[in-house]
Amino acid sequence: MNHLFGWADVVAFRLGGETVRWSDLLGNLLGLATVALALRRSLWTWPVQITGAILLFGADMAVHLGGTAARQLAVIALAGYGWARWQRARNGGDPAERQSAADTADQAPDRAAAAGGGVQVRWATWRERAVLAAAIAAGTAAFAWLLSATHSSWNPLPDAYIFIGTLAATLAQGRGWVEFWLVWIAVDVVGVPLAFNSGLPVSGFTYVVYFALVLAGLRQWTRLAREPRTAPAPTTDPADTATAAEGVPA
Repeated sequence: MNHLFGWADVVAFRLGGETVRWSDLLGNLLGLATVALALRRSLWTWPVQITGAILLFGADMAVHLGGTAARQLAVIALAGYGWARWQRARNGGDPAERQSAADTADQAPDRAAAAGGGVQVRWATWRERAVLAAAIAAGTAAFAWLLSATHSSWNPLPDAYIFIGTLAATLAQGRGWVEFWLVWIAVDVVGVPLAFNSGLPVSGFTYVVYFALVLAGLRQWTRLAREPRTAPAPTTDPADTATAAEGVPA
C-alpha cells in the first residue's frame, strides 16, 4: 500500500540527522494555522484542519505508523462534524438548537446571543465537564491497553492520551466550549517530552508553538465567554427574539 503514499514520502530537508518530509512539514504548518484560525473563530478552521490531517495521514502511512494514521482519520471525521455544526450555527441553527438557545436566553439573557456573529463561546456546564473528563479518562485507559496489547507504542499511556485528548478537544471545540483549550494544553504538556524522547525534535518544537497559541486562544475565549452579549432586536416572532445568533465569520 505504501506506493499509494509515495507523494507523502518526498523529503524536504534533513535537520540534525532527522528527515523532514514535505507532507509532515506542511501538515504541521496547517495544524498551527488551524489553532490561529480557531482563535479567530473562523469557519476556515475546519477545512484547513482537514487538509493538514490528510497530509499527516499520508506522512504516517509512508513511515508505517498505522495507529497515528488512524488518529488523523478520526481528526478528519471530527473536523467534518465541527465544520457542519459551525456552518449550521452561521445559518441560524436547527429547530432543536433554537429551542436550546431560547432556554439559555430565559436563564441568562446577557449571554444568550452573540454580538456581531461568531460561534457562541461559553464555559461547559459542570455536567458537561464531568462527562468530558470521564470520557477522556476511560478512553485513554482503553486505548492505552490496546496499544500495549498490540505492541503499537513504546509508551502507551501518554501516546493514548494524545490520541483521546485530540478527539475530545475537537468535539469540545465544535460545541464552542472554552474547556477545549484546556484539553489542548494537557495534550501539549504530554506531547512535548514524548516527541523529544521519541527522537522527533521537529514535532517537539511544533508542540511548543502550539502551547503558546493555545494559551493565547484560552485567554481570548475566556474573555469572550465573560463578555455580556447584546440580545437581537425584538421581532414579530417571539421565538426569534430568544435565538442566539451563532454565525461564524468566514
